Amino acid sequence: MTDCGCEKAKAELEEYLHNELCGEDAADIQEHLANCSDCNNEHLVGRTLTEAVQRACREMAPEDLRDQVLLTLRTIQSGH
Repeated sequence: MTDCGCEKAKAELEEYLHNELCGEDAADIQEHLANCSDCNNEHLVGRTLTEAVQRACREMAPEDLRDQVLLTLRTIQSGH
């Protein structure tokens, strides 16, 4: 493996975070991240953000809040 460089690592970081790269490309980026603190910091931010979004998508609003929102939307829609 060879160091893919910052440009490639940053360009493919999103795909790397979502495991969408082939094995060789992922390995190159993983190697680069291990040796480049700037790119590794971007990876940590991206991973933290990705995990937060995934957690938020699993959470559900309380049923009474959902009912209130739906009632308000229906009220607004019936006035148009």
